Amino acid sequence: MTSSSPISLHTTFHSCDLSSSKHREMPPDKNANHQQTHYEVLKVKEDANYEEIRASYRSALLSLHPDKLLITSETSNSNQATGEGFLKVQKAWEILSNSSSRSFYDNELRSSRHDCLAAEVAEDLSLQDMLIQDDGETLELFYQCRCGDYFSVDSMELKKMGYSLLREASGIRALNADTLPGSVILPCGSCSLKALLLINIDDS
Repeated sequence: MTSSSPISLHTTFHSCDLSSSKHREMPPDKNANHQQTHYEVLKVKEDANYEEIRASYRSALLSLHPDKLLITSETSNSNQATGEGFLKVQKAWEILSNSSSRSFYDNELRSSRHDCLAAEVAEDLSLQDMLIQDDGETLELFYQCRCGDYFSVDSMELKKMGYSLLREASGIRALNADTLPGSVILPCGSCSLKALLLINIDDS
């Protein structure tokens, strides 16, 4: 069960992790300075139930606890890494095993992601804002960034995310596989700015 020691709810998110948000990023930002969430530390999904979290916590303890490790080389570096990993697992368990602290953490995580998204996104775009290039098989969508390069995505990439594009006389329309509107984060080809392409099934 939960620890009787005080639980610190203050969490600082030093990097913008959008990978688990409802926004879909295309392509992944390979240069992102990613900091693990408590869910990632315990290797569980963010909608995991208590039993799943507890099982992952126990598994992590078996792999990280100093008394359980089978280490042939007892260097200071390996001991330090083991200690840091153990503390991360303990912290994650303290937060996620308690319904109140987990709810607080989830709200903080969502808020951090929203702030990061707002800070990174330079443009909010709709399908009707995009320039279209049709090669007969694939639709290429472009929008010029302030740096002179372009935000871009093609119909094949969108299809992998569950969106099919339909070309019409008045423009393009998105057919969403789950019938819900969504958004895709498009990085600029040259600079660090990003655009948020809002995809609504009512676009025409």
